[in-house]
This record gives sequence, C-alpha cells and structure tokens, in this order.
Amino acid sequence: MKKFELITLPYAEDALEPVISSETIGFHYGKHLLTYVNNLNALLSNTPMEGLPLEEIVKKAEGGILNNAGQILNHEMYFLQFKHPTENNIPTGTIADAIMNNFGSFDAFKEEFQKKGTTLFGSGWVWLSADQNGNLIITQETNAANPIQKGLTPLLTFDVWEHAYYLDYQNRRADHLAALWQIVDWDIIEQRYRRHHDAITSK
Repeated sequence: MKKFELITLPYAEDALEPVISSETIGFHYGKHLLTYVNNLNALLSNTPMEGLPLEEIVKKAEGGILNNAGQILNHEMYFLQFKHPTENNIPTGTIADAIMNNFGSFDAFKEEFQKKGTTLFGSGWVWLSADQNGNLIITQETNAANPIQKGLTPLLTFDVWEHAYYLDYQNRRADHLAALWQIVDWDIIEQRYRRHHDAITSK
C-alpha cells in the first residue's frame, strides 16, 4: 500500500529568511512534519483507512490518526503557500475582491486574522476559508483541526504552535504573525480560491 511521504518544498530552506529562518524550517519541516508522516504511516497500517486520501482521513478519523493526518494536511498547506519575502505583498484577482467584499479592506482582514491567531489559546492554527456560498470566514482551529471538518474549504493558514516560531521570535507570537504577510504567495491562495469557486459554480 502506498505510504504518505514528506512533501518537497518549492523553495530552499533559507528562502523565507528573515521572516522564517532556515533553522526553523529545518526543525519544523525536516523534523516535526516528518515525524507526523512517519507516525501516520505506522498508525494506518492494516486499518480500514489505509489507502484513503489525506482529506478523507481527516474528515473521518479520531484520536492519533486524526492528530497526525490533520497535522500533515495543515503543514502541507502552510509550507506550500509561501515564497521569498516581498515588500507590500498584497493579493490581486478574485481573492482580493473576495477579501474586500467580506472584510471591507485588506488591512481590516489582516487585523482580524492576526487577532484570531494571537488570541487562540494554546496550540493550533488560524485559517481563512471559503464556505459553500463562496463567503470568506476566519476560524481558529485547535491542535490538529482543519476547516474541512466543518465543511469549509481552507485557503490560507498561519501556524501558531510554538515550534513554528519560537526559535525566531521566542514568545512574540504577534510579531511572527505580522511578519508572515511578507512571504504569502497570493498566487497559490488565488488558485485555491478559484478551484473552490469553480467547484461550487459547477454544481
């Protein structure tokens, strides 16, 4: 049976500096994510969920399988949404229009997103997702949870587990979240939103 594998990053480990250091990427991607992959493969062996797509596992699983599958899905979306730091990095296209329509302005969206990330107690994720009507929603998800468990389509996420930022920012979670806007690859977020939009309009 085909096993899950560690994703390949579309950039070098130092490409996100100074926002995220190569040391953090080495630990976060190279050790934490790899551990989730190895754990999930071991937990799935000889179970009814072995061979299911990752998203299906996250929707159906519980306990250790859910924790590791959720963390893999979350981290894959997280690491694949970044690019080299860019000043004045703002969205364009349909995702920019949707953000304007739902939040009033990009700055208002960023403020709410960062507030949700800063105020999430303990470990977890803050997400921008789209609902079945195409509306954008910001949610706080604890531990390994993912918006697909609520019937939403996840588009953008910031990781607020301490291992995502502690080497670079210590306990300054808010500074970490504010810096991440420099490295968001809005072309990727646009692609995710367009796929969602096409899926709901084709029904």
